[in-house]
Amino acid sequence: MNRRESLKLLGTLGISSLAVQCKASRDTPRAYDVLIVGAGVFGIWTAMYLHRMGKSVAVIEAVGPAHSGASSGGESRVTRCGYGDEDLYTEWACRSMAEWRALSERAALPLFHEIGVLWIHLDGEELIEANVSMLTRHGVPFSRWPAREVRARFPIIQIADDEAGFFEPQGGGLMARRAVQQMAAELEGAGVTFLHGKVKPIRAADGTGGVLPSVATVDGKLIEAEQFVFACGPWLDRVCPEAMAGRLFVTQQDVAYFAVDRAQTGALPVWVDLPFYGLPSLENRGFKVANDTHGPRIDILKTDRCVGPETEAQARALLARRFPSLAESPLTETLVCQYESSSNGDFVLDGYPGLDNVWIAGCGSGHGFKHGPAVGAHLAGLVSGTEKTIARFSLGSKETRQQREIQ
Repeated sequence: MNRRESLKLLGTLGISSLAVQCKASRDTPRAYDVLIVGAGVFGIWTAMYLHRMGKSVAVIEAVGPAHSGASSGGESRVTRCGYGDEDLYTEWACRSMAEWRALSERAALPLFHEIGVLWIHLDGEELIEANVSMLTRHGVPFSRWPAREVRARFPIIQIADDEAGFFEPQGGGLMARRAVQQMAAELEGAGVTFLHGKVKPIRAADGTGGVLPSVATVDGKLIEAEQFVFACGPWLDRVCPEAMAGRLFVTQQDVAYFAVDRAQTGALPVWVDLPFYGLPSLENRGFKVANDTHGPRIDILKTDRCVGPETEAQARALLARRFPSLAESPLTETLVCQYESSSNGDFVLDGYPGLDNVWIAGCGSGHGFKHGPAVGAHLAGLVSGTEKTIARFSLGSKETRQQREIQ
């Protein structure tokens, strides 16, 4: 088996030395150009771009890449370019798709199922009209279908005469956990160091002359680096408590899977019927139904991963209305995931106040996974000094009262 085949197999199995060797931080601290705290989608893509720049990179993770409690864990995510009038998110999503395709082509199993995304909407809906304008500007293909065309293409969908379909053929479903683990395997094979450990919280007072010299793990090890990136998902406010105080909103997001195979749904794409969205049975996992409405706030360290009966009731009501032939399908699985959001739904990609060599990446806000490549490229630019903080992603633009603006 050659090196490429080995990496494919490691990625397929979700294995890196972080999983099979569980290296602790080295007894003798070693200085890296950049230490990334967190091996989720933001952290792993940042590591990828910094490694491409020739930086000496280490990634430290408390559990493992895309573990079950991480925001990058779980089976699948949606990727699409439609963001209404949000030009930056449209551009980043489209740019990221090229990287997701390339990653999928390198893997033994597909990581990007390019099956398209169908928005079901009322005629004249403002968000869709903005999608039309923005995707036209960026040269992204799309189709607009009246209700009769949607029925003809996807007979399983029940759609009213005053509704329509907006279709993005280049969108689809990303295999989230497997994609992150594939990248970890590739990076480790290319020489990026992966460490296992829980990092203690940092504060501006830990710096010397405005520079953080190292981070400490809970077992007393020190890890030195020239620069640090903290991409800790729902734990970001615990690891960076000063910077993120009151600015991170972690909510419970329930997902349901039903026993429906692709033969029942035909060539159904990813579908969006706000506030619900879902995917056909990718790789025979089941028909996914999720509600994008922000759920109750949770304590990430104390909340049991159990859904309430209302989750199934809401999902079945959606099936009865939109996919009536699936309404009585057996419920096979429910999951509790989470969003970690900023006050308005924008990301946080900024420097740490008072520490010139520390960067914060977080607040994926339920829509960040698809943007992983673009986020990683931007963070690598911040670290290397070739890019500046984008105002909407600054800490200063975030409030302590949640009012979602990004769809």
